[in-house]
Amino acid sequence: MDQHNDSQNETLPGAQLDLSKMPGHWLLARMGKRVLRPGGLEMTRRMLDALHITSEDRVVELAPGLGATARITFAQQPASYTAVERDPYAARIVQRLLSGPEQQCVLGNANDTGLPDVSADVVYGEAMLTMQVASQKAAIVAEASRVLRKGGRYAIHELGLAPDDIHDALKADILKDVSDAIHVGARPLTVSEWCEILESAGLVVDPQSCTTAPMHLLEPRRVLADEGIVGTLRIVWNVLRTPAARQRILRMRRVFRRYANHLCAITLVARKV
Repeated sequence: MDQHNDSQNETLPGAQLDLSKMPGHWLLARMGKRVLRPGGLEMTRRMLDALHITSEDRVVELAPGLGATARITFAQQPASYTAVERDPYAARIVQRLLSGPEQQCVLGNANDTGLPDVSADVVYGEAMLTMQVASQKAAIVAEASRVLRKGGRYAIHELGLAPDDIHDALKADILKDVSDAIHVGARPLTVSEWCEILESAGLVVDPQSCTTAPMHLLEPRRVLADEGIVGTLRIVWNVLRTPAARQRILRMRRVFRRYANHLCAITLVARKV
């Protein structure tokens, strides 16, 4: 890669890791991919549309990553925006996007944000609950509920499994193969299981907000839609020049395609009552 790209990559999360070992989403980021959500920008926009963010809303984003969703949220001009990010590299990237006293990025964990009780109208997180074990999923959702005021909205955009009655053995195979490919423990849930996680924290899921889409994160059409022509060409060029990354990305795509009938992206919105 050229010197400019090398300099940029040194500021990305996972930059200190070998390409063969870093988590798949940071590997993709290193190759130039900026949209790292399972359903792409289209699903992110659907999630934000379902949240109906207004200029009166205090918004909290959990694990903002590289800030792709934050940029869209800013266009809604919420009363305030707070990002909670545990990775200092990602936090610095998001911090550069912020302007004004009502926007901030704090270092912290999604299950222990340090934010005051009932201090937010909207909380959302994408592509982060999937990576957590059941107890951590529950802890993060409970934290979101704690931070929300009564009537506040919480949204997720995660990796899902289909159908709801998927066989346990097949589910186990999917979790193992996806985790092996992306080098992160992936624990997607069915639609009903995701709803149960939210409801266990006292939230009420809006059934109209449930949206699913194919898991096409690495398919050419999705990449082009998410990254644009220039961004896609940059990714292709970087991947072609980086054999270790190319091998891993092709493996990830093979796994996603193998389980295409059972992997999906899902968004849900729930309210605190």
